[in-house]
Amino acid sequence: MSFKNKVVIVTGASSGIGASTAVLFAKEGADVVIVARNEIKLKKVEEDCAKVGKKPLIIKADVSNDDDVKRIIDDTIAKYKKIDVLVNNAGIARIGTILDGSVPKIYDLLMNTNVRSVVQLTTLAAPHLVKTKGNIVNVSSVSGITINNAEMGTYCTTKAALSHFSRATALELASHGVRVNIVSPGPVYTDIIENSGLDKSFEELGANTALNNRISRPEEIADLILYLASEKAVGITGSNFVSDNGMLLLK
Repeated sequence: MSFKNKVVIVTGASSGIGASTAVLFAKEGADVVIVARNEIKLKKVEEDCAKVGKKPLIIKADVSNDDDVKRIIDDTIAKYKKIDVLVNNAGIARIGTILDGSVPKIYDLLMNTNVRSVVQLTTLAAPHLVKTKGNIVNVSSVSGITINNAEMGTYCTTKAALSHFSRATALELASHGVRVNIVSPGPVYTDIIENSGLDKSFEELGANTALNNRISRPEEIADLILYLASEKAVGITGSNFVSDNGMLLLK
């Protein structure tokens, strides 16, 4: 699956799924743009990409900030003159419930990062993707399909919204030759649980998967993203690919 001469933007690229995806695209010959807030971690990903492919363009940005989002697109076009693939992977999780009164406090934060940023990036990238007949892969979650934990209800809501927006976008852009697909992982070894404040370990989450309590590695999700962005998936759009080790089977 060569991506030689393809320009790929990956948000949330400083760790986890985003970092693995960036390295995999670099290995396949792409010009990769890595986006995240943590510049130190981005430098490490830059080194990993350069070991297997071209040195990526680093853009330190907060995707929930409109000016930063515009800069992501502007800087990419300034350097590479086009966009072939947009991977919207950046996302955050926070815990809270209706009864403890915390949901209104975290709702806007999660919606701005997990949904509105994707809407904004998609809107600005779409004209460029139409020119290249490119595609978009949005990283959602099985949490957009089922409620895994009441404390994660707001996060689940944002992922459901992201998946539905992706399908609407796929329908709109299909006539322009632009594909839009969704990847919905189950538990994956990343830092999202630690960052969310959820008092659960990966092992506890793994106990909810059918495949012998298995938890995925970020590279597995990156492989799926790469496939959907490739010409091998030329007839696939508006689809949601679940990689959850059978987690939904137990729901």
